[in-house]
Amino acid sequence: MKKGNKYGTHRVIEPKGVLPQPANKIDNNMDIVYDNEILINVLTLNIDSASFTQIEEQAGGDEKKIAEIMMDIVAKQGKHRNPVTGSGGMLLGIVEKIGSALEGKIDLKVGDKIATLVSLSLTPLRIDKIKAIRKDIDQVDIDGKAILFESGIYAKIPSDIPEKLALSALDVAGAPAQTAKLVKPGDTVFIIGAGGKSGMLCCYEAKRRAGVTGKIIGLCHSEKSAKRLIDLGFCDHVFTADATLPVAVLEKMEELTNGQMADVTINNVNIPDTEMASILCTKDTGVVYFFSMATSFTKAALGAEGVGSDVTMIVGNGYTKGHAEITLELLRESDKLRKVFTELYA
Repeated sequence: MKKGNKYGTHRVIEPKGVLPQPANKIDNNMDIVYDNEILINVLTLNIDSASFTQIEEQAGGDEKKIAEIMMDIVAKQGKHRNPVTGSGGMLLGIVEKIGSALEGKIDLKVGDKIATLVSLSLTPLRIDKIKAIRKDIDQVDIDGKAILFESGIYAKIPSDIPEKLALSALDVAGAPAQTAKLVKPGDTVFIIGAGGKSGMLCCYEAKRRAGVTGKIIGLCHSEKSAKRLIDLGFCDHVFTADATLPVAVLEKMEELTNGQMADVTINNVNIPDTEMASILCTKDTGVVYFFSMATSFTKAALGAEGVGSDVTMIVGNGYTKGHAEITLELLRESDKLRKVFTELYA
């Protein structure tokens, strides 16, 4: 087998010298497997929410056009990196081959079913056929192959959680795990996009961390998701609003917090232009965690400066140590959470 680079630079076609994620084109020839690669028989792509929303809008909701757009992205780049959002997603598949340099050194064997925990925006991917598109949960079943690099992280699909359920939760595993690190007892936590997949997980984890002296406030876009969140009981207050209208959101948060605002704000939405609502609703010296891949970090930085806000803003790193285990454990721990996730995503 040919020797490969730990970070996958041997697959970069252009421009040379960059890593696979920012590369414009990477090698997705699956006939050659390097010594430090894992070849995966792909079953399902879980496209990240911002990316799928953009593709669906571009296609006018037409599934045939969605498939054509996805196939075109992979044909041009050798990976699924949305050219508009820059984001990808992750995949579910079965290990088909393990490179000689990794054999016996990792806890995988041929036949294991895994979810990759690195973005499709850097993963060599070949799509042979798109079999089904589930627009309501951003999942696409395919026939195809993918490569996981030596540096790539993954999670084995557990036996006690159905694979589609595990995949939907692992797709956003970074959000609740980062929430666990950021929220302290007594904090007021504002979660934008609280009724979505990552939002519900964050609400549950924030409530655990903030405790009885804390306050969890959830913003939802629709009455339907707000009702679902209220029924779950993870938030002290739930309201609906358009997060792209920061002044209206600010006024509601001033009312709910007696003008004190949030210690921690977590943005989980899949649409652009919600940066200022996040910043204005966070107190000075507070923290804004932008998990949303629709975030413009230029707008966030210049916007905070423009309103004189001294908040700490954190880029939505989808990885933190133990994030897969933390997230799957939430589904085991909360019957309510697991029931809703099963109904919506499995």
